[in-house]
Amino acid sequence: MAYRNKTYIAFDGDNDMHWYRLMTAWKANDGFSLNFHNAHDLNTAWDSSQEESIKRQLRERFANSKLLVVLIGNNTKYLTKFVKWEMEVALRLGLPIIGVNLNGSRQKDHLCPPTIRDQLAVYISFNHNIIEHAMSHWPVEFQSLRAAGTTTGSRFYNDNVYRSLGL
Repeated sequence: MAYRNKTYIAFDGDNDMHWYRLMTAWKANDGFSLNFHNAHDLNTAWDSSQEESIKRQLRERFANSKLLVVLIGNNTKYLTKFVKWEMEVALRLGLPIIGVNLNGSRQKDHLCPPTIRDQLAVYISFNHNIIEHAMSHWPVEFQSLRAAGTTTGSRFYNDNVYRSLGL
């Protein structure tokens, strides 16, 4: 079994690529402390014309992932070909899920994809500090909740957490 140290980021590649690129820029910039091992850096050569070829490569990325971050934009809940499939794979693997709302919402809202709407996940707004906080804290919280028998229900960080992060 592969060592799981990567963060898998699912997003609408047609409409939300700039948000994904901003996260990778934060990671690359020494002025920011956001650090993650991006699962999308693995196995980048594939036949993008074939759905099964793409999914095979994505499964390999999931084999190295410890966390799923879903960038939730205006159209994410309508994507059924890859983003829905990625969320389903993460659920089957029991990965912690962080829903990052691109509209500024700090909790689950009407844009949440149905696939994760009733699942155990934390929802945050798109900001470097809260993303870093969630990536550091949610996996442990998720495991504790699951160990206690909680397998469903959305979570969010209260205003005190955001204030402590300067937000």
